[in-house]
Amino acid sequence: MWKVIVLIPCYNEEKRLPFDKFKAFVEEHSNYSLLFVNDGSKDNTLDILNSFANEHAAIEVLNLYKNSGKAEAVRQGMLHAIKANPDFVALYDADMATPAEDLHAMIELAEKQSYNMVIGSRILRLGGAIDRTFVRGIMGRIFASAASRVLQGLTVYDTQCGAKVFHTPVAQIIFAQPFITNWIFDVELFARLIKQYGMQNMYTKVYEFPLTAWRDVHGSKLKKMDFIRQIFDMHKIKKHYKLNTYNEK
Repeated sequence: MWKVIVLIPCYNEEKRLPFDKFKAFVEEHSNYSLLFVNDGSKDNTLDILNSFANEHAAIEVLNLYKNSGKAEAVRQGMLHAIKANPDFVALYDADMATPAEDLHAMIELAEKQSYNMVIGSRILRLGGAIDRTFVRGIMGRIFASAASRVLQGLTVYDTQCGAKVFHTPVAQIIFAQPFITNWIFDVELFARLIKQYGMQNMYTKVYEFPLTAWRDVHGSKLKKMDFIRQIFDMHKIKKHYKLNTYNEK
């Protein structure tokens, strides 16, 4: 059976971490382990994480003494996880906004279909339970349209969902170098995949998984002004990775 390490970045999360759910997840899936990355939290997050890890062999804590921002915290966590030679590494939000069952389904799909990356997608649809505020929903659609233009017209619905699965050899490549942006490093991941594997493979080796449920959780670090800055960061990504505005499939 394949081995999976699930990376959970944390910054001042002492009031949002659903430890009972994380515990149930690793107990149900013996081939999974959790890596919590504490990004220089100023509250009691590190103490809580260490206490939790001491009780469960499948849980590890990587402590970054200085706050580096989410992009670098995720990158450092990925580089650390890769050393253990898992088959897949997954990125997951500390608040478990994405159901654990969906994450497991994404990993199974990545294994069966040999995808380089499977990303959760918060698509509003019949049969789904996607709970987003009206404002965040509108901002998300504007952001997705801008991201698509930057990424050579790639038709990706939701680059920013916190649930992502990577085949480890691919993660070794796309997380090797520091990101040039912080909050929209997700868009950079797509840019790096395009540059490394070509646009055609984006339609055969990357899959958007429609989540069965997702909910806005109080305490999100993302603010409205961050959204405005993200739009400007799009230009940085396009220029740095030398992406054309359009590209045929």
